[in-house]
Amino acid sequence: MASARIFELPYCGAPPDPAAIWTHWRLDPVVLGVLLGCWLLYVAGRARLVRNGPAAAGGWRSVAFHSGWVIATLALVSPLCPLSVSLFAARAAQHVVLTLVAAPLIAAASPWNAMFSALHVEPSWLARARSGAGRALSNAPLLAAGAFAALVWTWHAPGPYALTFSSVPLYWLMHLSLFASALWLWTALLHGAQTSVPAGLLASVASSVQMGLLGALITLSPRPFYAPHFLTTEAWGYTPLQDQQLGGVIMWVPGCTVFLVVAMIVLARCLAGSAQRDQRTGTAAARAAGVAAQ
Repeated sequence: MASARIFELPYCGAPPDPAAIWTHWRLDPVVLGVLLGCWLLYVAGRARLVRNGPAAAGGWRSVAFHSGWVIATLALVSPLCPLSVSLFAARAAQHVVLTLVAAPLIAAASPWNAMFSALHVEPSWLARARSGAGRALSNAPLLAAGAFAALVWTWHAPGPYALTFSSVPLYWLMHLSLFASALWLWTALLHGAQTSVPAGLLASVASSVQMGLLGALITLSPRPFYAPHFLTTEAWGYTPLQDQQLGGVIMWVPGCTVFLVVAMIVLARCLAGSAQRDQRTGTAAARAAGVAAQ
């Protein structure tokens, strides 16, 4: 009976009282321990890289990692966690913060070298596996975009979404799979798009379109379909449909905009690189013509 009761309430607890929401922090020692362990691993590895040469560490990367880590931690343990039990909009905001704010910051930091460095021991097979994994992460933006889209649509379908309120393992499977796929996608867009510009551009546009489409479907639906929130939104001044519409807009606008901006940046880099190549080609041709004239 004790084990059955574990799943009677969502992981984040019962729907909180609006008047006391700021007292509802979800300070799970296991989650805090994992987050702290990741942070310590990065800090130790970065310190080792700094000892080997300051240029290898990259100060801005440290700022990006710590910013992303703090944001991800707050998204998981702050009152946003219990609020997501009451409001779909809060759960949507939690996902946006994790996948569109924390994930790109951590991906931009490329913390993997520091974390591997903290382990000290790196046999040759691990080095080869690490190199192969790095190439797979950064050189497959379309595959990453597909995985991210599949998981976003799956976990925001009414059935799987409702299951995360009755199963702690499924709740964490949702968060971990969404965050991992977002890390993969952002790593590919930020570090792999330079070697595969068309794929990076297409992945960015496709991600913008799919986020916009999902947000629009949720927002424009004539009826609510997230059953866990049918009885929990009234205390916050929303009907279930209004809560769903707000959550849809939260997914629609930031998701569509962020990836569209990335697509424009990738396109600008592509055009700049093409112009530089044309300029070099023209310069080389002019020199060749000058030599021939002499």
